Amino acid sequence: MNFFMGIGTWFGQNILTKPEFFVGLLVFAGYLFLGKKVYEAVGGFIKATVGYMILNVGAGGLVTTFRPILAALKTKFELNAAVIDPYFGLQAVDEAIKNIIEQDPSKSNLAASVMMALLIGFVINIILVLFRKFTKVRTLFITGHIMQQQASTASWMIFFLFPQFQNITGVALIGIFAGIYWAVGSNLSVEPTQRLTENAGFAIGHQQMFAIWVADKLAPKIGNPKKKLDDLKLPKWLSMLHDDIIATGLIMIVFFGIIMWVLGPEFFTAKFGKCVIENGVQTCPVINPHGVAAGAFDPKKLSFGTYIVSTTLLFAVYLTILKTGVRMFVSELTVSFQGISNKILPGSLPAVDCAASYGFGSPSAVLFGFLIGTIAQFISIAGLLIFKSPVFIITGFVPVFFDNATIAVYADKRGGARAAFILSALSGVLQVLCGAVAVALFQLKGGWHGNIDQSTVWLGQGFIMKYLGIIGYVLVIAAMLIIPQIQYAKSKNKEQYYEGTVDLEEN
Repeated sequence: MNFFMGIGTWFGQNILTKPEFFVGLLVFAGYLFLGKKVYEAVGGFIKATVGYMILNVGAGGLVTTFRPILAALKTKFELNAAVIDPYFGLQAVDEAIKNIIEQDPSKSNLAASVMMALLIGFVINIILVLFRKFTKVRTLFITGHIMQQQASTASWMIFFLFPQFQNITGVALIGIFAGIYWAVGSNLSVEPTQRLTENAGFAIGHQQMFAIWVADKLAPKIGNPKKKLDDLKLPKWLSMLHDDIIATGLIMIVFFGIIMWVLGPEFFTAKFGKCVIENGVQTCPVINPHGVAAGAFDPKKLSFGTYIVSTTLLFAVYLTILKTGVRMFVSELTVSFQGISNKILPGSLPAVDCAASYGFGSPSAVLFGFLIGTIAQFISIAGLLIFKSPVFIITGFVPVFFDNATIAVYADKRGGARAAFILSALSGVLQVLCGAVAVALFQLKGGWHGNIDQSTVWLGQGFIMKYLGIIGYVLVIAAMLIIPQIQYAKSKNKEQYYEGTVDLEEN
C-alpha cells in the first residue's frame, strides 16, 4: 500500500501539479496514438512543454509583479482585511489546518490531505469521462496548479463544516467534491469555448468555469454581438488604443502608477539585514518593515517615476509573453489530444488554463475586463467601508485579472462591448461582496480563494452543507452531476455533443 501511495504522491508532486510536464506528456502520448514517429512525438512534447512554460512565465510575472502592489494597500493603511486571491487563500488554509493539528497531534496526517484529495479528484474526473455515455462528461481537467489551489480550499471547507470527518473519510469527501466540480465545470465551458475558438478542440479548466457558461448565456440577451470592443469608434487622439500593447502599457502606467505613487517609494526600496559570510560568500537578506513589495527599487540609481513606468510597462510585456506561450502549446495539444481521445478517453477534450482563450477573442477584451472588474471591486470595497462591514476585503490580482479578463473575452464574443462591460463589472462586485461573506462563513483569517466560482458557486454550496450537514453534501454532489445531464438533454445535436463541437453557422 505504501508503495502505491509513494507512486501516487510522486506523480502528484512531479507531474500533476506541474502542468507543463503534464501537457507535454499528453502531447507525447497523443502523437504516438496518432501513429506519429517517436521523434515527432518528442518534438511535440518539447514544443508543448516550452509553450506552457512560456505561458507560466507570462502569468507568473503578472502575478508576482502586481499582486504585491495591491496587497501593499493593506499594510499602507493598516487594514485588518482579507485578500481575495487564491495564493492568500492557500496561506489562510495552511494556517487553519496547522491549528487543527496543533490542537490535536493525532490528526497530523491532515498535512498531506490536499495532495491526497487532488489525486482522488483526478481519478474521479477520469472515471466520469470513461463513463461519459452515462455521466455526459466530456472534459479532463489538466490545469494542475489550479487543481492544487482548489483542493486546498475544498479541504478547509470540508474539515471546517464537518469536523467529525477530519480524517481519511474527509479526504475522500474532498476528492469527490473537487473531482466532480472539475469535470462538471469544465464540461460547462465546452460550448462557449468552441464558439469562441471556432471548434479549436479544448475547454477551460480554471476558476471561472461556471461564470463562463453564465457569460455565454447572458451576453446575447444584454448586448449586441455586432458592436464589439474592437468596433468602438475612438477619437483620433485615442485611436492608438486599438493596439493592445500600446493600450495595455499606457493604461497600466496610469492605473498602477497612481497606486504605486500613493504607496510611496519606501514600499519598493530594498533594506538589508545583517550580512552573513558562508563558504566565502557574503549574503545580506533583504528585509523591509513595510512588507510585501520590497526589493526592487534603489533610489541611488533610479528616480521613483522612472521605476513606476518601468514596472507598469511589464504588464504589457508579460501579457505578450503569455499569449505567445498559449499559441505554442494549444496548437500542439489540440492536434495530439485526438490520439488520446480516440484510444483512451473517447470523446474527451482537454480543459486548460483560461489564458488559452485570450488569443481567440478581442485583443482589447483582456485589458477591458481587468479594468472594469477592478473599478467595480474598488467601488464595492468602498461600499463595505461605508456600511461598516465586519469583514473588509482587499483586491487580489489573480481573480480581478484572470476572472474578469476571461469573462470579457467570452461576453464580447456573444454580446459585444455592452455585455463585456456589464458582466465584468458584475463579476467584480460579486468577488468582493460574496468574498466577504465567504470569509465570515468559513472563518478564514487573512485571505479567501477569491475567484468568481469559489465566491459564488462554492459559497452557495458551503451554505447548503453548513445547514443541512452530510445530507447537504450529498445534495451538492447530486446537483453537480445533474448539470451535464441537463446539458445533454438540451443539446440539439446529440452527436455534436459527444464530439465536443458546435454548429458555427447557428451561432
